[in-house]
Amino acid sequence: MDLSGYALTILHQDAEFVLWRGIATASPTPDPASVLVSIPTSERPGPDRIRMLEHQLAVRAELDSTWAVRPLALGQHQGRVALVLEDQPGELLERLLDQPMELGLFLRLAAGLASALSEVHRRGIIHKDIKPSHVLVNTTTGQAWLMGFGLSSRLPRERQTPDPPDTIAGTLAYMAPEQTGRMNRSIDARSDLYSLGVTLYRMFTGSLPFTAAEPIEWVHCHIARQPIAPGERVGNVPVTLSVIIMKLL
Repeated sequence: MDLSGYALTILHQDAEFVLWRGIATASPTPDPASVLVSIPTSERPGPDRIRMLEHQLAVRAELDSTWAVRPLALGQHQGRVALVLEDQPGELLERLLDQPMELGLFLRLAAGLASALSEVHRRGIIHKDIKPSHVLVNTTTGQAWLMGFGLSSRLPRERQTPDPPDTIAGTLAYMAPEQTGRMNRSIDARSDLYSLGVTLYRMFTGSLPFTAAEPIEWVHCHIARQPIAPGERVGNVPVTLSVIIMKLL
C-alpha cells in the first residue's frame, strides 16, 4: 500500500513500535481518507518485529470492525516495513491516562473495552498484549476497538518457556504472571483478563498497580506481590468496582 498520499502524525511510541495516524492529503483523496500505521521503532528491526506485523495481517479475516482495528495491508515508510490499519472514530486510550479518570467516563470506556475483549475470546483468540496503547476508544459512545494482535493465538492453552525477562514477548507492566514462564500455569483467555485488570486499574487510579525499574522486578511484582486496592489509591471508589478490578488481578 502506498503511503505517499498521507500526512502522518505520531500517536504513540514505545520500544517496539511507533503508531501514526495518516490523513489523506493527495488529490484525488486516497481511499480510505485516514489510516493508522504501525512501524517498528528500530531502523533495523529484527525478524520478530516483522513477524508480529505479518501475523496481524494474517488474522484480519477473524477481526470485525465493530470491536477491532483491522489491518489493511503492508507498506513501506521511510524504508521500513509498515502495517496499515483501518482508522476508527476514536482516540488512543493511552493518551487519556495522565490522571485518574472521571467515574462516568471510566464506566463507559471500561464497558466498551470489556465488550471488545469478549468478542475476541468468543472467536477463540487470546490477544496476549492488552494495554492502553492497543486500544482506541470513543469517549462519547464508550465504544472500544482493540489492535496489536501481533502475539495473538488461537490455542486454547499454551505454555511460556522461562526465557530471560528482557526477551519475553509482550509488555511486562501489563503481563499476566503465567506469561512470564515462571509459573506452573498455562496461558489462556484469563491471561487477557489480568491485563484488562491492569488497564482498568490505571484508568481509574492514574497509575499502574506496580512500579518496577528492571524486567526481573516486573516479573517478581506480578508473581509475588498483591496490588493495593484502587479504593486505597483514590477516594470515593465504589466498592463493587474495586472488587471487580482486584478480581481481574
